[in-house]
Amino acid sequence: MATDGLRIAMFCPYSLSIPGGVQTQVLGLAHALRRSGHEVRVLGPCDGPPPASFVTPLGDSLPTAANGSVAPLAPDPSAAMRTIRALRDEQFDVWHLHEPLAPGPTLTALTLGSRPIVATFHAAGRSSSYRFLKPILKPLTKRIDHRVAVSHDAKMLVERHFPGNYEVLFNGVELFESQGGQLEERQPLLEPTSDPSVLFVGRHEERKGLSTLLEAVELLFRERNVRVVCHIIGQGPDTDRLRHHFADLDRFRWHGQVSESEKSQRLREATAFVAPALRGESFGVVLLEAMAASTPVIASDIAGYRNVATNRVDAVLVQAGDTIALADAIQSVLDDKQLRRKLVDGGLQRASSMSMERLAALYVDRYRQVLNSQS
Repeated sequence: MATDGLRIAMFCPYSLSIPGGVQTQVLGLAHALRRSGHEVRVLGPCDGPPPASFVTPLGDSLPTAANGSVAPLAPDPSAAMRTIRALRDEQFDVWHLHEPLAPGPTLTALTLGSRPIVATFHAAGRSSSYRFLKPILKPLTKRIDHRVAVSHDAKMLVERHFPGNYEVLFNGVELFESQGGQLEERQPLLEPTSDPSVLFVGRHEERKGLSTLLEAVELLFRERNVRVVCHIIGQGPDTDRLRHHFADLDRFRWHGQVSESEKSQRLREATAFVAPALRGESFGVVLLEAMAASTPVIASDIAGYRNVATNRVDAVLVQAGDTIALADAIQSVLDDKQLRRKLVDGGLQRASSMSMERLAALYVDRYRQVLNSQS
């Protein structure tokens, strides 16, 4: 074991070239650990060029139904063989497995189990794979030396199927200062307009609640004469249908998938960020990203988002699926400058308390604990 910096293998089951919450956490945590002097190699599937020089691609992903969505996993034998070869060729002090029971590289590494393992569980809600594969997966969980869940909801899910000791550690957010201030040097992305704007980021599927937001913006424009532009980032199974019904370019701007740098800048330029999810959110890290970008947050009042946001302190929370309540919240944030300032100040404090740098330091402590326990 290294006496100072650690050599860490960090596994992600989802394609690292496709935007996603777990992928963002894995790459952000790896960056923070590397900035603090540790050597980190991220291993996972990639559908295209690796997003960073320290990423080892383990093949293409296959769209797989998971948690009411479609996940870009790599459960095929070729990915398993690449994982085994990568671990054989490099000697790591500790393995960090994100979603260790997901089919693909993380489960392969857990099956091998030849190094100390820290595992992070992200999913919340329900899991068919946990329920049906429990007899197979349960013996493998005993190979985990330290178990982390990203929220109490995530802990409840995994604990229900695989009892044990789980520590709750927050998802982290990259603060603007840790990015070197580079966003300020770019030209504005948003098209010239005198109207305020709201931003949605996420997969276009029913549980994300995008239709509720679009209907709220339409209500504001048609019935209340409130002019606001809605910018939509992402795509999914509902994209074509929603774009057809909400095609007014004066109100709705559809951007598809964008780079992390463009997403960050659009967050900074939006008048407000809106997360209208109906269910199935274990944490809500995108709310933290908006807070770190000094953007007021409006979100559904669901358990996953309450892990991050407090109503009228650092966000405005509204009943999930309620179009009128969401329209009211958007209008109040657009009209009330003092409320926006309060939400920005509270959001920055919240984001600072959950920074990626702080999270990295906490994980280093856990890595050293499992290594010392085996020395």
